[in-house]
Amino acid sequence: MQKILKQNYLRTRIIGLVLCISILGCSQNENNAKHKKPNILVIVVDDIGYTDLGVFGSEIGTPNIDKLANDGIKFANYYVAPTCSPTRAMLLSGIDNHLVGMGSMSGEQSENQKGQPGYEGYLNFRVAALPNILKDSNYHTYMTGKWHLGYEENNSPTARGFDRSFALLSGGAGHFNNMLPILGSKKAPYRDDGIIIDALPDDFYSTEFYTEKMLEYIDSNQADDKPFFGYLAYTAPHWPLQAPQSSIEKQQGNYDHGYDVIYQKRLEKLKELGLVDDDIPASKNMLDDIPWDDLSDEDKKRSSKLMEIYAAMVNDIDHNIGRLVTHLENIGELENTLIFFMSDNGAEGHPLDQSFADYGMASHLSSCCDNSYENMGQPDSYLWYGSEWARVSTGPWRRFKGFSSEGGIRAPAFIYFPKFNNGTVNTSYTHVKDIMPTLLDLLDIDHPMDIYKQRRILPMQGVSILPVLLGDSRNTHSENHIEGWELFGKTAIRKGNWKMIQEPKEDFFTWQTPLEDNYEWQLFNLSEDPSEFYDISGQHPEKMQEMLEAWDQYAKENGVIIPERVMGF
Repeated sequence: MQKILKQNYLRTRIIGLVLCISILGCSQNENNAKHKKPNILVIVVDDIGYTDLGVFGSEIGTPNIDKLANDGIKFANYYVAPTCSPTRAMLLSGIDNHLVGMGSMSGEQSENQKGQPGYEGYLNFRVAALPNILKDSNYHTYMTGKWHLGYEENNSPTARGFDRSFALLSGGAGHFNNMLPILGSKKAPYRDDGIIIDALPDDFYSTEFYTEKMLEYIDSNQADDKPFFGYLAYTAPHWPLQAPQSSIEKQQGNYDHGYDVIYQKRLEKLKELGLVDDDIPASKNMLDDIPWDDLSDEDKKRSSKLMEIYAAMVNDIDHNIGRLVTHLENIGELENTLIFFMSDNGAEGHPLDQSFADYGMASHLSSCCDNSYENMGQPDSYLWYGSEWARVSTGPWRRFKGFSSEGGIRAPAFIYFPKFNNGTVNTSYTHVKDIMPTLLDLLDIDHPMDIYKQRRILPMQGVSILPVLLGDSRNTHSENHIEGWELFGKTAIRKGNWKMIQEPKEDFFTWQTPLEDNYEWQLFNLSEDPSEFYDISGQHPEKMQEMLEAWDQYAKENGVIIPERVMGF
């Protein structure tokens, strides 16, 4: 079927695009007419929630992102992993994270997971990674930003197919040049074209620097006719919340009304945009959430500033994406560039000092940073915005990052390419594993399937959504498609519109150990209850049995090992 699609759709549409560029003067650069394949730019932002972009209901200024999304295709039901590196592993492999090395995050494997296949803590070599395949297909390959798929040289971006790269290796870091780690006393680790570096430029700010590097890489090979694959992985707005003072000042006063008011405004905007049904309810608060009106004046002041910093980080991302788009237009490449944008998981709502208590977070904070009101957002501050603002960011979806409920795994995403069915909202189920098959399908590049560079590899599990993007199909996955999630013992299985979840029923501290004391299976019908309000497991014993069998199948096929103990998330 896919072969037919390639022949009938791609040859006419993509070649037609190239002819348009050549004959009608769509490009400002004659060199672009030689491109047999389009450029690919994949942009991943870190911890942005479903409603944090203007085009998804936010009051934060994101005009450049909004224009791309409105001129492209928005995904209303796009799913990822509960946290960052498992999502990134699936994005670059098209395969479940439990098979490709990120069954758990690096350093957080429990004793029964350590040393097991799929739990290596890096993108393993059972895959042919997307940059490897594109490099083999005569693409320039560039990467800047957060890697989080391996610390050693042999699993660095350079080793996995990137010609040029500037990469933060860890899960997060301070956003300025002091190389503030998210935990511990060692400097945050970076590689520049594979080489570990010991210092960052004086004017380093992550969002701006990663953009500058990508622009530099794109310009470095303008003289030849090869297309490029760019992977731009911003670390913002991942904690610690930090931004240039001038950016923070632009947001001053925007959040003085508090999270309860902003939440309702975003929810109503989502309804106006048609991204959710008019009757969708507000999501439930976490047990420890405090109504805005119950906060002291001092706590309101600090809380609103936290959100100002977060908004500044998002706004800076938008500004820099605007710079990229303008540059691509100026050099005549925009019309021949596919841009895919996504967040890696839901918004971060954990109280990090408590969630990472066993990692020494309290001592880290006391030794590294000044979190006084006047210093909030500066290079030596270390802040997060908490579960109340995370609820604002996730909108109607339940909970947030780290959970297998909707708020943790449903993310904002869109794709821009001139020949797609643009100006539409795709409401069909779409998963991060589908992106690599889609790109290869678009480019008419075959996946190696079983052998790559003399090693045995796994076939992709994702499915090309190209027919949907071209407007020739409404759905990619079948009505009874099965998808599973597991991270830190929190699990979910989805079959069609039914979803079964096993995670803490009450608050997010009681799961720690033993898991079985607090975990219970819950059942939801997402077609009727997308916010996961009503656990109907007791009303549908036959469906529960069906879903339990689906879970067992998923866990077996993907080598899932439930941890004996969890820390952090």
